[in-house]
Amino acid sequence: MKQKLTDIILSAAKKAVDKQKLVFENFPNVAIEEPKLNSHGDYSTNFAMVIASLQKIPPRKIAEAIISEIKDTENIINKIEVAGPGFINFFINSYAWHPVLQKIYENDKKFGCCDIGKNKKVQVEFVSANPTGPLHVGHGRGAAVGDSIANILSFCGYDVQREYYINDSGRQINTLGRSVYLRYRELHEEKVSFPQDCYQGDYIRDIALKIKDKKQSSLIEESEEKAIIFCARFAADDILSGIKSDLDLFGVKFDNWYSEQSLFDSGKVNSAIEDLKNKNIIYEKDGAYWFKTSEYGDEKDRVVIRNNGLTTYFASDIAYHIDKFNRGFERIIDVWGADHHGYIQRICSSIVASGQKKEQFNVILIQLVSLLRNGEPVAMSTRSGEFVTLEDVVKEVGADAARFIFLTRHYESHLDFDLELAKKKSNENPVYYVQYVHARISSIIKKADELGIKEINWKDKNITALKEAEEIQILKILSAYPEVVRSSAELLEPHRVTYYLMNLAASFHSYYNKHRVLCDDPAIAENRLFLVLAIKKVIRNGLKLLGVSAPVSM
Repeated sequence: MKQKLTDIILSAAKKAVDKQKLVFENFPNVAIEEPKLNSHGDYSTNFAMVIASLQKIPPRKIAEAIISEIKDTENIINKIEVAGPGFINFFINSYAWHPVLQKIYENDKKFGCCDIGKNKKVQVEFVSANPTGPLHVGHGRGAAVGDSIANILSFCGYDVQREYYINDSGRQINTLGRSVYLRYRELHEEKVSFPQDCYQGDYIRDIALKIKDKKQSSLIEESEEKAIIFCARFAADDILSGIKSDLDLFGVKFDNWYSEQSLFDSGKVNSAIEDLKNKNIIYEKDGAYWFKTSEYGDEKDRVVIRNNGLTTYFASDIAYHIDKFNRGFERIIDVWGADHHGYIQRICSSIVASGQKKEQFNVILIQLVSLLRNGEPVAMSTRSGEFVTLEDVVKEVGADAARFIFLTRHYESHLDFDLELAKKKSNENPVYYVQYVHARISSIIKKADELGIKEINWKDKNITALKEAEEIQILKILSAYPEVVRSSAELLEPHRVTYYLMNLAASFHSYYNKHRVLCDDPAIAENRLFLVLAIKKVIRNGLKLLGVSAPVSM
């Protein structure tokens, strides 16, 4: 509908130019919005006000000139009015909304999809937690966001690959190995001093027990360096196996698991650094090697090789992102924690320096999650071990509730996750509120079948009988679904789908409480069945994009 109105406005504006009512023909994009007040119509545009400075004509006169040239060949507009300083408000004929039902039935599971991606190859990298401890709820929010974005982009015509970057190299892995090794020695009745910078959780002792079962006391006889290396690799593999299991429980599957260590083993880190040295982008100073990130918009240059010869995390990240483009991805999307904000510019610098465009790189920052239990915050510190894991949360509230609630707010906003709310089977629980619509309509359709209504088909002569205000409102919401999906893909904002589903659910609940679907009039009942089945299809489609199930009973 918005596209139709856009075409109507631009066509009328060009005719106004031809008749010298307007003087400028290169018009900007038309912004069509839904007014907050019903008295302002179904749609409104400030187009006349936007072009006023170019036309050098008062906005109201521009709006009147455009309206005078509007030809509504499809007869979708009931009334047009000019409001305020120059808004153009459109009131749509009720029957103009009915065709959306046919589109929903014709497209079914594809309703809402588009081809804006043109099969462009996109990589979405998310979670990528260090294999030094179990996943917590913050990782869960990142997983829900990243996976949903991948779903939405794929639905909109992109060729999407999901990737998990395994940080299995560097200082934190060494600290993990040292933590496990010390617990392993304790299990052999040695009295050891356990440093505060080591990982404190019970899971470290559990891993040490596994190593003791496997190696007995043989690591005691090894050099400490070799023993720590073994413990680090064993622990990282064990933790990564748990991470994969947790993500599987959460409904997240990756196409590729990429090892940071493999970048060193394959020589890709050295190759990237040497290439940038040859381009005079990396230079030597004070015995260290520095990247000229300040020349690409960063606040200062960054070290890639320290004066002790060891590489920084930035070095491997440079090689990793270069490798992404070398693998053929035209666009890469990284989902990071909000504390990585300061890291964006240096990675962007390395991407531009390697010959790519900064527009090919997007970073999504995930704000913190506060987990509440009985109104009290739950501490989540990996190092101290005082945290509730993602596995704990999923087993307590379910993957559907966790994923949906993670997506109820924009990822840049802080989120309070109420465990008790997530378990409620009431309208207070947002996922229950939406899923219940799908289950309720499934029940209605089953009842209709028992009453002898075996097929629910489109009938032009009957469907126009959907005239109740609540029915028209639902049709308007259904017609907006493709635009919601498209904007979610363009802006990388999956919460738009969540908001949409909650709005559609609210409209259904309001309608259902006021009107009987299986009423005594067979023709009306048939029309209403057709309407609610369309709602069910769109609810199912939207939940699938969020990675949430659509149950037929609850």
